[in-house]
Amino acid sequence: MIGGLFVYNHKGEVLISRVYRDDIGRNAVDAFRVNVIHARQQVRSPVTNIAHTSFFHIKRSNIWICAAAKKNVNAALVFQFLYKMVEVMGNYFGKINEDNIKNNFVLIYELLDEIMDYGYPQNTDTGILKTYITQQGIKSQTKEETTKITNQVTGQIAWRREGIKYRRNELFLDVIESVNLLMSPQGQVLSAHVSGRVQMKSFLSGMPECKFGINDKIVVDSKRQEPGATSGGGNLGGGGKAGHIAIDDCQFHQCVKLSKFDTEHAISFIPPDGEFELMRYRTTKDISLPFRVIPLVREIGRTKMEVKVVVKSNFKPSLLAQKVEVRIPTPLNTSGVQVICMKGKARYKASDNAIVWKIKRMGGMKEWQLSAEIDMLSATDKAKKWTRPPISMNFEVPFAPSGFKVRYLKVFESKLNYSDHDVIKWVRYIGKSGLYETRC
Repeated sequence: MIGGLFVYNHKGEVLISRVYRDDIGRNAVDAFRVNVIHARQQVRSPVTNIAHTSFFHIKRSNIWICAAAKKNVNAALVFQFLYKMVEVMGNYFGKINEDNIKNNFVLIYELLDEIMDYGYPQNTDTGILKTYITQQGIKSQTKEETTKITNQVTGQIAWRREGIKYRRNELFLDVIESVNLLMSPQGQVLSAHVSGRVQMKSFLSGMPECKFGINDKIVVDSKRQEPGATSGGGNLGGGGKAGHIAIDDCQFHQCVKLSKFDTEHAISFIPPDGEFELMRYRTTKDISLPFRVIPLVREIGRTKMEVKVVVKSNFKPSLLAQKVEVRIPTPLNTSGVQVICMKGKARYKASDNAIVWKIKRMGGMKEWQLSAEIDMLSATDKAKKWTRPPISMNFEVPFAPSGFKVRYLKVFESKLNYSDHDVIKWVRYIGKSGLYETRC
């Protein structure tokens, strides 16, 4: 793994040197200084190979932080360790500069001994490190503190410390989804998928265990789609079978107990304190598309064009979409535009070659229309033909287009004297536009 870690200033002087393996010698320090720091040509690559030794470096202000390795190591893991090391040092003594490193070199060596062992990264969580390494050095620990530290280092709950207390226990859960769509002018869905994430904010006392269920049935499909197959349809305003959701792939925070998800389709976890991302997922089937755009473009000779765009909302009338924006592209040789819209405001933006139609709020099952007359300069025969870019749309709706539903959300805490009914819970659904386009 990593053979040695070195920290240099802008002159190439070594401020910190820590060798973990015998295959890295003193000449490695000089090799990096000469070939990278003092190189006349600017070194663009963060990885440099010199004499069968790989050097991975990052730069903060005027400080170079370098990891050296003889073997063929995982580059992504090395860089992740370096960035984590910078984060840990920043949490201990603030800004990383030459003066701070010189003033805290004893602390840095202590940290390096803890976060790496024989070239293999170990515990890099600042919250745990601060329980037994202070800015002045190692704490004098009582038997109770030693037991607590051992439990935190060797236990499975490294993301949450014990002893957290709140006067009011609250749990916020946001289901945020981005809808991506490419639709033909005739209304056929060419491709559609939803990228979603579950964002949580936890203000709970003690060490609670949370559990929540999503939909009545979950189908996790990890198989790749056959070439040429459509991307899951996308029923306008419909959705699939009630209570079902087909998830193509998903990723969870490390706090989630995956064994329970596989058997019970319920997400069980001990949440970190504060804000964190619980899961990410992607689905391509049974998507309820919030809007449909119907374009009609008619060219009248070479110097005039008529455009009509109808926007239909395909969700419940009780819901209200916000920040609705439709961008209708215009030819490059446009000289003037006259726009009439039933709802909202529309204007021609010459800098973007587009008509921008903004609607502050739009209820469900509504239909609004925009009409525009576009005057164009007479183009020469050699002029490039206009390719008719797609009409794009931005919006925000208060529901999950994939059909993702939180059926229940429960909190269990056995040690402290509060129950699930004492926790105030908030669940919110936000559907946003990703790349939402309709061809003209």
